[in-house]
Amino acid sequence: MGQDWLLSFFLPAALFMMMLGMGMTLSVADFMRIGQAPRVILAGLAGQFLLPPLAALLAIWVFDLPPVFAAGLLILSFAPSGASSNLMTFLSRGDVALSVTLTAITSLLVPFTLPLLASWVLNVWLNHDLAIHLPLLQTWAQLMLVSLLPIFLGMLLAALYPRLATWLMPKMKPASVVFLLLVLLALTHKHWDNMPEFLRLTAPAVLLMNCVALAAGWCWGRLWQMSAKQRLTLGLEVGVQNGGTALVVTLVVLNNPAMSVPPVIYGILMLGPSLAFGLGLSFWQRHLTVKKMQTSIK
Repeated sequence: MGQDWLLSFFLPAALFMMMLGMGMTLSVADFMRIGQAPRVILAGLAGQFLLPPLAALLAIWVFDLPPVFAAGLLILSFAPSGASSNLMTFLSRGDVALSVTLTAITSLLVPFTLPLLASWVLNVWLNHDLAIHLPLLQTWAQLMLVSLLPIFLGMLLAALYPRLATWLMPKMKPASVVFLLLVLLALTHKHWDNMPEFLRLTAPAVLLMNCVALAAGWCWGRLWQMSAKQRLTLGLEVGVQNGGTALVVTLVVLNNPAMSVPPVIYGILMLGPSLAFGLGLSFWQRHLTVKKMQTSIK
């Protein structure tokens, strides 16, 4: 009972604080940037919503995941980007403005798209195996509570009380990370005996989905003739999913810890490939730039 209370309280609280902190960094201009570069923004959004589910389906097919894990991985694929992709884009010297804009817009869309897509997965594609019903109204309300509401509150706070927002922002992220760690520890403790088997079954699929999505995002940007920085950014925006949002659906709404395993494993394992992708590509682009400059001087 104590662990269930820990999971149901600290996970929404962690997401609320993360989104509140992100909201304090946003302005109306971040949402209006779609009018300045509509082709890039719309192509980026299409990539975020189309490519991760295809990568998840590929991973499910290659590794023949059990239905409950397959459902968890697909629900994760319906939750694009988050604050992590913004940080990785910054560290990789990508297009931070594009990353922030895509994250801001997807944060507004996901509370509406994720419940519908997750309901389709559970009630149509996997219904015979899982027989789980997703309460749409409860899911919409829960996602709005931990996503839309804190974003708007953060933006309002930054606009009306900028000094308070500046003081609060550095404190939001550490507190939310602590809360998420408590959730991860509680989940690990709850399934400690089965964790080696869970890792064996889900880790390869999670890594394949992450790597394929990173590469697909970069290729998608190339297809749309984006700049090198934009391609790097889109790779991270497509490849880095919001595991916390997926956990709200699988753990808080559905109360299905087994279905929460793929998002939890993903949250840990995606850091290595995603950072290697961003930093490696950034280094290669700088190397090419220097080489071109040296060639032009000669």
